[in-house]
Amino acid sequence: MKFITLLFFCFVSILNTQSKNVNTVPFLEDTVKQFPNVRDIALTDNEIVFSAQSIMGDISALVYVRKNKDVWSTPEVLSFSGQYFDLEPFFSNDGLTLYFVSNRPLNDTSTETKDFDIWIVSRTSINEKWSEPKNLGAPINTEMDEFYPVVTDSKNIYFTLDNKSLNKKDDIYMSEYKNGTYATPKPLANTINSEGYEFNAFIAPDESLLIYTCYNRKDGYGSGDLYISYRNGSNEWSEAKNMGITVNSDKMDYCPFVDMSSETLYFTSKRNAKQKSFNLNMTIEELKAIFNSYENGSSRLYKMTMPDLKTKE
Repeated sequence: MKFITLLFFCFVSILNTQSKNVNTVPFLEDTVKQFPNVRDIALTDNEIVFSAQSIMGDISALVYVRKNKDVWSTPEVLSFSGQYFDLEPFFSNDGLTLYFVSNRPLNDTSTETKDFDIWIVSRTSINEKWSEPKNLGAPINTEMDEFYPVVTDSKNIYFTLDNKSLNKKDDIYMSEYKNGTYATPKPLANTINSEGYEFNAFIAPDESLLIYTCYNRKDGYGSGDLYISYRNGSNEWSEAKNMGITVNSDKMDYCPFVDMSSETLYFTSKRNAKQKSFNLNMTIEELKAIFNSYENGSSRLYKMTMPDLKTKE
């Protein structure tokens, strides 16, 4: 009877959470639960790369799984990862280049870590091994920290930068690819950036929409919320709008990625649906079940059908 009562309260808690986030479901649940924290996602038709992290977030490696006949493989650390702090992968459209962030040294003559830069690896086909990592170099990388790269069809690159010289927090930057080279990165307009923290932006391949995290804004639901902006007729970004309670939780929601072909939004969340009060004492099995539930406040992967929030301005 006690166990049935506990299950009832857990079920009610889950229903209350799902009533707010109607279409949000765990993604890659059996794989994700093998790690203390999982964030970021890059995917091709049959391959996924994500960041697996320690409880405290002080260790991070890039892990991949591959689908074979609708079954995901056992997770493995990518061949070039596992020694330094690697995170935030992004696939090129053809799946043959992987961008990621790392604090690894610039060359093999040192093992001393540096600031966070954007790196790339490549392969000649999806069945071949990845090359050795190559630093993307200037003007993208600087002595500051660069994060969360996204490359569009035009080869423009968007990323997060904490430019301390501007006396601001994290902002979204873009470097235009023109005549075979990258221009000096520039911050996006004030319709996107503010005096606060803006980070981890997904940009559609055709640069028609942008989804990113804003931290502790007045209209937010949690510590970090997903916001959306569209390019308008003047080729400018519209004022970013909170994606609402159907997407965001009362915790941190971040690291968005949209599969435009299926209109599926993937993201990371620290949402917590654990039942916190009980009428009866729990057994050790019941306690473990609560602790090991998917929505337990750790970083987890989720997906949902991309909401139709508004028409483009």
